[in-house]
Amino acid sequence: MFQVAFNPSLSLTTHNKAPTHSSSSIFAPTAAAAAAATGALLQIPATKTMSTEEKNMIEILDENTPIDITKYISYVEAPHCGAIATFAGTTRDTFEGKTVLELRYEAYVPMAVRCINTICSSARSSWNLNAIAVAHRLGPVAVGETSVFIAVSSAHRADALDACKFLIDEVKASVPIWKKEVYTNGEVWKENSEFIERRGELGGCCRKKVLVAEETLHST
Repeated sequence: MFQVAFNPSLSLTTHNKAPTHSSSSIFAPTAAAAAAATGALLQIPATKTMSTEEKNMIEILDENTPIDITKYISYVEAPHCGAIATFAGTTRDTFEGKTVLELRYEAYVPMAVRCINTICSSARSSWNLNAIAVAHRLGPVAVGETSVFIAVSSAHRADALDACKFLIDEVKASVPIWKKEVYTNGEVWKENSEFIERRGELGGCCRKKVLVAEETLHST
């Protein structure tokens, strides 16, 4: 697990205890391609860093490590916060009439963490937020299991709800975490609709991701 603490369908809720679950999908060529172009290591031990200025927790989880939703909700809770908004992306069992067995995620982990941290900072610049937690699994994620989870707390629900939607949309559009759908009759890497729509205009992390993939493909 790599940690930093410093739609599928979308379900956002404001609450104080139980999270809400929904389906999610995340894309790319392969993490190996990105790593080959940069020399990055994909499988790394668990790491955790705390920010003293912004209360953010970012975790990229090792294979076969389930997401502990209660932990992230507890992390963002605070006596002065009247709202906690969450998003849970889970593996669904079908896609366009095909039976899905599981999803498999890969990541360019160092860049993914940097990108998510940047997204958290952007959210804080737009909304009055207390704490943010973002967790994403790597490796196989079976049907019904959670692959990505976001929790946001704020004094008022509007800030938490809007920021939570912004966070998952940006993660899906620009963070180098990629998904392969495994069916009963084959498998395919899937590209998020958010990434397709914005690949020409996105800079920063997303643009680096595209260039790394292109350079690797052109060199083979």
